[in-house]
Amino acid sequence: MIRPSAPAPARGTTVERETPPAAEPRAPRVLAAVLALLLLAQFLSGMVVNLYVQIPPGHPGATGSDYFQGLLHGVPWAVLHGGVPLQVHAALGLLLIVGALLLVVLAIGRWRRVWLGASLVGTGGLVGAGFNGGSFLNDGHAVSSLLMSLGFAVALAA
Repeated sequence: MIRPSAPAPARGTTVERETPPAAEPRAPRVLAAVLALLLLAQFLSGMVVNLYVQIPPGHPGATGSDYFQGLLHGVPWAVLHGGVPLQVHAALGLLLIVGALLLVVLAIGRWRRVWLGASLVGTGGLVGAGFNGGSFLNDGHAVSSLLMSLGFAVALAA
């Protein structure tokens, strides 16, 4: 069956076309791929820290009873003064949090429900991993390491 075609536009006029879904901005997809690669680097650096870095028990943030004060002192110490693997691990963690929040903003800006849901779940996993990473840094309890790895798994799965 032959369908009639639309009349050709007059010479000198512009034609507005709907943007096909494949041509939408790729920023969320690219950022999600970068975050997934950074998560894998974070995992590997965490394994190196776990196996080869001895965290001194008296570092800033390790003493005291206030959890959040401990984080505010311990994490900057880890980024600036920890061994190189710990510095990389802590800095990647902070970078991942910033990237995840940026992905949430992009998802809100484009109002894509799937992206928004996945980015919120992934950000939640990263925030949970980060808080438990800071807790492990300051008190060394194995449960904090376990919860950190579960947060990583949630973030990667999202």
